[in-house]
This record gives sequence, structure tokens and C-alpha cells, in this order.
Amino acid sequence: MTALLAIGYARAYYQDYKIKQEIRELKNEISQLERKKIESLEILDYVMSPAFVEEKARTELHMKKPGEKVAIIEGQGMVKQGEKTDNSGDRQMISNPLKWWYYFLHKPNPGA
Repeated sequence: MTALLAIGYARAYYQDYKIKQEIRELKNEISQLERKKIESLEILDYVMSPAFVEEKARTELHMKKPGEKVAIIEGQGMVKQGEKTDNSGDRQMISNPLKWWYYFLHKPNPGA
């Protein structure tokens, strides 16, 4: 009789332990989701802010404010209007073994 009572008590204690462990895991998950929600709301606030809209308009749409002056500086990496950008025809004029020769001797490839 006492063995049955001890087994019943042990089973109830184990179930209580499992339930408390699951509650602890769910509370951790809730706190992680709340942090993620706060981060998402902060990102949403920034994306909807005028500063973000202005930054995207300037960088991606190349817009400027009224009355603002823009200076364009052409550099070595820039391509002027009307310049040829595809040099694939020049590269095909040099044979493949010659390209390898230039590669191994660390010489600049005249066709590249």
C-alpha cells in the first residue's frame, strides 16, 4: 500500500517538475520574442522616419533637395557617357597561352 502511494507521489512530483520546466522554457521564449518584437518595431520606426526616406532618395534614386547643388566628380572607376564599357572583344585578340604567360610572369595583360 505504501509502495503504491510512493509511486503515485513520485509520478505527481515528476509531472510537476516537467510542467515547471516547460513553463520556464516558454517564459524564455516569450522574452526572446518580446526582444525581437522591440527590435522589429525600432527598425520599422527608422524605416518610416524622414531621415531614412531622405537617405534612400539620395543614394538609390539620386535625388537632391530643392536649391541644393550637386557636384559630380568623375574618377578612374567612372565611365563617361559614350565610352565603351565591354572590353570582351579586346580580350579575345590575345591567345589563351599568352594570357597564362602574362599571369605566371605577373605582367599586366595588355588585352585586359
